[in-house]
Amino acid sequence: GMLSFVIAFILVLIYMVLYYNRAGWIADIALITNILFIFGVLASLGAVLTLPGIAGIVLTLGMAVDANVIIYERIKEELRLGKGVRLAITDGYKNAYSAIIDGNVTTLLTAIVLYIFGSGPIQGFATTLIIGLLTSLFTSIFISRLIFTKLLDNNKAIKFSNSKTENFLSNTNFDFIGKRKIAYIFSGVLIVFGLGSLITKGLSYGVDFSGGRSYVIRFDDNVNTNDIRKALTASFGSAPEVKTFGPDRQVKVTTRFMIDEEGDNVDEIIQGKLFDALKPFYKKTINYQQFTSTDGENALIGILSLQKVGPTVVDEIVRGAVLAIFFALLIILGYITLRFKKWQYGVGGVISLTHDALVTLGLFSLFDGILPFSMEIDQAFIAAILTIIGYSINDTVIIFDRIRENMGLHKKASLKDNMNHAMNSTLGRTMNTAGTTLIVLLAIFILGGEIIRGFTFALLIGIAIGTYSSVFNAAPVAYDLLGGDKNKELADKIIKKI
Repeated sequence: GMLSFVIAFILVLIYMVLYYNRAGWIADIALITNILFIFGVLASLGAVLTLPGIAGIVLTLGMAVDANVIIYERIKEELRLGKGVRLAITDGYKNAYSAIIDGNVTTLLTAIVLYIFGSGPIQGFATTLIIGLLTSLFTSIFISRLIFTKLLDNNKAIKFSNSKTENFLSNTNFDFIGKRKIAYIFSGVLIVFGLGSLITKGLSYGVDFSGGRSYVIRFDDNVNTNDIRKALTASFGSAPEVKTFGPDRQVKVTTRFMIDEEGDNVDEIIQGKLFDALKPFYKKTINYQQFTSTDGENALIGILSLQKVGPTVVDEIVRGAVLAIFFALLIILGYITLRFKKWQYGVGGVISLTHDALVTLGLFSLFDGILPFSMEIDQAFIAAILTIIGYSINDTVIIFDRIRENMGLHKKASLKDNMNHAMNSTLGRTMNTAGTTLIVLLAIFILGGEIIRGFTFALLIGIAIGTYSSVFNAAPVAYDLLGGDKNKELADKIIKKI
């Protein structure tokens, strides 16, 4: 997992240099410093990096890249207006502050709520995210600016693009608002298919949400899951869930057998039944000690890992996850409403986030059993959903911020024109941030191993859908709630910058 993250991070560094030329190196220094800060703080706290923690770092990395991209895209806009490099950098930073701070504050408030109401892994996600947000703000705003100032004072040339990226997506004029009904239909179809799958097929719940014991067991040769299930059903008296987990000689067995029983010997009884039922599936002779031991060579065969979640813990996990997500959405609704002076923006943002979560859940249900890796709903998946929410709302706030700016600058323009201009002018930033985040996730998905593949797949789906919805759903929904341009009083009203 860590190797895949390192490779992904290196790919992001390369991408920034290729796209932003010499300025990309400065962004890379800020990103490396940010990662060092994060791991330094986590190490000082004695934190153990889990999947939710990795999710927090992925979101942090995405937002750190995003801060640099926002600044650089604003600087490029100033340069296109004919300003000198020094003035363009000064104005670029100044114009980017509002969007960066709004996006980070929204995500920070969400992280605090998750920490308060979430359980262990969700709190781990929130902790990593809070640390990362604070360090990324410092590195992207202060460290990069310090380097730029030093280079300018030494009369060093600074370029923010090359011939191929200089005007990339800078002159788009797509009618996002005019095409919103097509987007609504597309989103509706995705949600309907997803809900249909959720109703008819459902989800595969991990031990975190179903309760029971889960064992990852490795054999010395390929095995058939149906044969394993039959053997264990005869042993337990009820059918356990058996899935291939990674290679064909490795399975994940989940059972509720004796889950309500207490006692020191319960685990030993269950493992004894597992051993008796599964011993015939080994080509070479294996004893109970080898089957259950996790030391030395025995760690490569038999039971590799065990997870147990009792009914009480399940209730706590579910309650914590529901409360965390509910209050996170409530905070987002409140902050956007206050910041942008209209509840319609808050509702548009929350509808967009709900859309992202529903589509991700639906696609997870739809592809479960089709794709060759585990797609269980567990606390890591909840962390993925929270990451998607954090990413998507940041995307949405950036666009809302530009809409507010446009309405102050172009008071006579229609609401539709101001919104379209905002979405088109931030399109380069949207695609760059999405691109770098997806690079990270693809690298982790391909190289990260079987255990985290379902987790990263959820993030891949969610980030892609979140990018789409922040452009095609959030602002258009706000537009419709505001009455569009039928009500000129609403359309022409200025949203003052705070």
